[in-house]
Amino acid sequence: MVLALFDFDGTITTQDCYTQFLFFATPKTRLYLGYCIVLPIILLYKLGMLPASRTRPILSKVAFWRRSESDVMDKAYSYVEQVLPPLIRQNMLEKIQWHQSEGHEVFVVSASLNPYLSLWCKQHSIHLICSELECVDGKYTGNYTHGDCSEARKVDLLKKQINLSDYEHIYAYGDTKEDNAMLSIADTRFYQGKQIN
Repeated sequence: MVLALFDFDGTITTQDCYTQFLFFATPKTRLYLGYCIVLPIILLYKLGMLPASRTRPILSKVAFWRRSESDVMDKAYSYVEQVLPPLIRQNMLEKIQWHQSEGHEVFVVSASLNPYLSLWCKQHSIHLICSELECVDGKYTGNYTHGDCSEARKVDLLKKQINLSDYEHIYAYGDTKEDNAMLSIADTRFYQGKQIN
């Protein structure tokens, strides 16, 4: 068996879709109030004093705390239909389709969020491992169920779903240092579109 692992933001897409989804899915009033709350967090991130893996859960908490799952999923459907298509790299979609045509098992492994990624991956028959928003009684708590799916956690969450030793060859595609752990387990690695050793 052969495994192909793809990061999403910046690898399959041309830009950061996580932040764009926050703006798209968050009501304007919450967005304005939330911005005041998280401004210090954003500044620390911009200054390199807070990693993205710690910044994203805070932003997600502010955006999704006590939000209705059905409301957020409605936004996710619109996002996938209206916003994502022009952001998808055609060459990467073709690469995914090539792996599928060869019978390879394809996963998206991403720090982005499950509401929209689950819809996009289902459309393209791709397995998904990502940052998942916790939902209780139809409302999001704002917490992640398994933490931020980046860096070493990408591999940890992958290992919880599959046995890597079952695969005779692993491909991995990434574009930032958050993908390094995932790239490290691959036999064939692509970083920012170029094959690396």
